[in-house]
Amino acid sequence: MTLYIGREASKLWKRICSETTTEINLLLDNWKYLLAGLIFQYIHGLAARGVHYLHRPGPTLQDLGFYILPELGQDKAYISETVFTFVFLSFLLWTFHPFIFKSKKIYTVLVWCRVLAFLVASQILRIITFYSTQLPGPNYHCREGSKLARLPKPESVLEVLLINFPRGVIYGCGDLIFSSHMIFTLVFVLTYQKYGTRSFIKHFAWLVAIVQSLLIVASRKHYTVDVVVAWYTVNLVVFFIDKKLPELPDRSSGSSPMLLPLSTKDKDSKTKEENHKLLNGNSVDPADWRPRTQVNGKIQEDGNGIHDTAMNGA
Repeated sequence: MTLYIGREASKLWKRICSETTTEINLLLDNWKYLLAGLIFQYIHGLAARGVHYLHRPGPTLQDLGFYILPELGQDKAYISETVFTFVFLSFLLWTFHPFIFKSKKIYTVLVWCRVLAFLVASQILRIITFYSTQLPGPNYHCREGSKLARLPKPESVLEVLLINFPRGVIYGCGDLIFSSHMIFTLVFVLTYQKYGTRSFIKHFAWLVAIVQSLLIVASRKHYTVDVVVAWYTVNLVVFFIDKKLPELPDRSSGSSPMLLPLSTKDKDSKTKEENHKLLNGNSVDPADWRPRTQVNGKIQEDGNGIHDTAMNGA
């Protein structure tokens, strides 16, 4: 038993070392995209903090979801945050599974480049929407009478840039018409839908996304329209950006990690180049360009072919 454990531990360590080497090479090629995506997460938080200064509390707008779903109450607001934390950590762990498991389909660096591209595009649309129209927040700390509903004018630029993390993010107001939690949840679910391998987990992930949507409305963190807009916008964003990005190499087929996928434009260029070579005869095997001689009405190759024909005639 000890020998078996030692042997499996040795295999696991070799797998981790091999995967680390592969991912480091990919990171050296793609670190700019990852860094840009991470920096934009801060910009998104800064934009949400900025719109809080513009927020003016008022009566809660009429909302169909508020009529249908019972209000959870301020003391149960943690439920939706717990579900979101579960989704986030589960997806994070899944993206690092190639370091542990032998069966793998993705590269961690490449899949996070893709996820950050989806997030950035969706968050840009979100920033545009909540700066275009400021609505009175339905959350408890955004209502009239709450000290957090209005932010006093900042005393310095540094106060704005620090965004009072994490309190400023949790107790933000005014960043409506688009649910940030649903952006992350749907991007994660859609990514696993495409690159995950367990069908029951895919079904469960969609169920969790629906539950998360209902909890956000029941917690009065967003209006129903914020959740609805997130559902169709994120799906459209992922659909169109996914078509523009190069396909990830499928590791289940044993492809080499260094043979990274070509973009659609590169594939078209390569196909045209191959067709051009074919038309010009450049792709033909050099052996096929040997001199040929016509014997008895038949085309024969020079050399051995003619000699054999002569011998047969003799």
